Amino acid sequence: MPISRKRNNYRYLLSTLLLILIASTKVFAQKNIYENVNFEQLSQNHKLLAILPFSSQINLSTNVDSTTKTNLEVNEGEAVQDALESYFLKFKKRKKFSIDFQNVEKTNALLSKNHIDHSNIDLYTSKELCDLLGVDVIISGNIALNVLLSKGVKDEDFSLMDYFLGKSFGRIAIKLSDGLSGKLLWKYEKDIDRKTGKNTKDLIDAMMRSAGRKFPYEKEE
Repeated sequence: MPISRKRNNYRYLLSTLLLILIASTKVFAQKNIYENVNFEQLSQNHKLLAILPFSSQINLSTNVDSTTKTNLEVNEGEAVQDALESYFLKFKKRKKFSIDFQNVEKTNALLSKNHIDHSNIDLYTSKELCDLLGVDVIISGNIALNVLLSKGVKDEDFSLMDYFLGKSFGRIAIKLSDGLSGKLLWKYEKDIDRKTGKNTKDLIDAMMRSAGRKFPYEKEE
């Protein structure tokens, strides 16, 4: 085999290995799961859980005025809340949970009644929110995006290389907080990319299934 051909093959092999390494590193860096070592003790009396609208931040390539930006962020945060409720309701038919889930309409109505919204919900502690909502634990979190995920991501927005390298268009963090102590019980962070799903529902379904372990309140069969 000519030397030049050997060099080309060698370079091709190195490039392929480099791409695999980058992709693998990206995958492992995409998610981070934390669970409180005292989870069982802190959650033993939990009966009701509320899902809050998520805090959201969007940075689009097109400029929008501040009012429009705020409305879009509210929509994205509520889309995550709705997707989580849909996920739990769907799997509640097939799996058993040791906790019940408060209807998000009731959650949002109570928040609105107490003048709590996207602009000020971060000013309240987990304990305060649990007391106000009449629940034992809350799911909250944040999502940062450079696309409107709730409206769906188009295939043509990403190249094949973007897919294999896991090009990120955002990041999401989901956390469980105890109402009595206010302590963080469980947290799951993940980069959002084309592999994760085309919309918010796909994202939540995919990341909850791949959390690395069962959702903490899921009962063993």
